[in-house]
Amino acid sequence: MTGMTRSSEGLDARRRKLLFRSWHRGMREMDLILGAFADTTIHALSDSELDAYDAVLELQDADLLSWITGEQTIPPEHDTAMFRKILASRQAMSF
Repeated sequence: MTGMTRSSEGLDARRRKLLFRSWHRGMREMDLILGAFADTTIHALSDSELDAYDAVLELQDADLLSWITGEQTIPPEHDTAMFRKILASRQAMSF
């Protein structure tokens, strides 16, 4: 997997912005994790899930990566349903 596989065509402005931000994180590992998650789910997220995903995108890449890889424990305030959804999607990926 080297980059975006989903077109933003047909997405509303908010979803296009979140998709773009998912693939342009600054840390390639997080581009792949969050970008792949957004490619497969962004179209189906509810408004409240989009709010939760937007909040995840505000977090620092280094923190996210350490929580996703299990290097550090996820702080309780960030151990949300959305973060768990991202973790579950990562486990389904083959990279």
